[in-house]
Amino acid sequence: MTDKTSAIRMVKGTIVISFEFCKGCELCVTFCPKHVISLSDRINAAGYPTATLINNGQCTGCAICALVCPEVAIEVYRE
Repeated sequence: MTDKTSAIRMVKGTIVISFEFCKGCELCVTFCPKHVISLSDRINAAGYPTATLINNGQCTGCAICALVCPEVAIEVYRE
């Protein structure tokens, strides 16, 4: 029998946001349950401020950001 606390493992994730596809709509920022996405100061070639991942250690890879992104600019990876 295993200890219950050792069976619980925090899922970690990360996202990659395509700098050129992002249009700064902020849907990913709004819907992220961990609040680890924000708009950056960087502007892409189309003139949009792009989203960026902050506080990567808190991302769980839930993929909500990718689901709400109208430009399909977010890739999600989970451990």
